[in-house]
Amino acid sequence: MKVGRNDPCPCGSGKKYKKCCLLTEQSRPVPESIDDIFAESRAEIRELLQGRDFGSLDEANAVLDVHFSRKNRIANIAFSGLSPEQMTAILYDPFNSPDDLRFSKAFENELEAPILTLFSLLVEAIGKEGLKPTAKGNLPRRFCREAALSYWGEELHRENTRFRRINKEDDFFELHITRIVAELAGLIRKYRGRFILSRVCRRILKQQGMGGVYLLLFKTYIEKYNWAYGDGYEDLPFIQQSFAYTLYLLQHFTAEWQHQSILEEKYVRAFPMLLAEIPGSDYFTPERQLSSCYTLRAICRFAAFLGLVELAKVDKDSYLSPYRIKKLPLLDAVVSFSV
Repeated sequence: MKVGRNDPCPCGSGKKYKKCCLLTEQSRPVPESIDDIFAESRAEIRELLQGRDFGSLDEANAVLDVHFSRKNRIANIAFSGLSPEQMTAILYDPFNSPDDLRFSKAFENELEAPILTLFSLLVEAIGKEGLKPTAKGNLPRRFCREAALSYWGEELHRENTRFRRINKEDDFFELHITRIVAELAGLIRKYRGRFILSRVCRRILKQQGMGGVYLLLFKTYIEKYNWAYGDGYEDLPFIQQSFAYTLYLLQHFTAEWQHQSILEEKYVRAFPMLLAEIPGSDYFTPERQLSSCYTLRAICRFAAFLGLVELAKVDKDSYLSPYRIKKLPLLDAVVSFSV
């Protein structure tokens, strides 16, 4: 869905799109490749140094350092208001850049998130005696079926299992992911042929409750779990690396219901060089493939699964319907940005 000229500008300024960001977009095209970016930088350097005399190369470099240092602190419309300096921090060191973003270390209220709901069911099933895995090391079929009914409710369970019953852990993908992430986080492990809760898990539950568990699941999902697992798209690991930019977009642009295409356009606009990593297709453009991959991984399987946003289909009766997205209170409780 494209933004109309007379629609409110998606940047949140309150102005019409044609009198706000559209003017800047038309006057400053966003580079579409690394070569374009380098060409733009070279032209800028030539313009800055043209007609000036320098006593040495160091003197010229000092002028350039001041210029680009100042430029890197200026908000960039391609980054939806972040400066290049801020973007660098949230891309390459998000958990250690307190001047740009901060992640919560504790929560005052009880948390609600799909991954926590499933982990709670897993904790209950493991109990004190443990839970015996299948021969392949997965969760037992009976538990998977019971968890699915509890998680979805009767009506949605009936809909989701109309054509395919849950016969193994992989058939309930959300539970499958939860089990993998919980193991990667060291919250559960296998001991003497059973799934058990680790000492770390028991300590966190006792001292911090589910809030502490959530923080560990959150960080593990970002740092250890492979977002490309099982989705059929290209690897594109940068989508996972740029998780903090996704959080920034969601926090700043989904206070009200927002169509998924708005976020997709902002993401592609910030990182157009990703298009070069997508092979050609007779059916879909690189932009469409990147956008679809981004929404599935970053919005549906990350933000929504971790309880940060709510999703609603535009057309409830269509399986392929796009989503409308709205942030949930947990997003603001988890992370805060300085801009």
